[in-house]
Amino acid sequence: MTDSKLIIEAISARRCIEVTYNRMRMKIAPHILYTKHGALFLDAVATEREGRALGGPKLGTFKVAGLQIIGLTSIPFRPLPGFEPNDHKYHETTPFAVEAC
Repeated sequence: MTDSKLIIEAISARRCIEVTYNRMRMKIAPHILYTKHGALFLDAVATEREGRALGGPKLGTFKVAGLQIIGLTSIPFRPLPGFEPNDHKYHETTPFAVEAC
């Protein structure tokens, strides 16, 4: 399965994925997959970094080319309150997004 297909599956099922990004192992809750300047990006909430739970939720941006996806987890997530998939930031192309709360 390609990375983008796994990301779409995770968004659709609202399940976290385990990744390595900048040599750091993380669990992230993917919210939206989109393109910017022709490259594929993912906005997600990091829920765990190097095995440690993180504080308050914050939406971060990840370049898909820099992600090493380890796999889909069984950990469910709820979309971040106030997440807006129609935000101007995502104006180029949005292949898939979680529905807003």
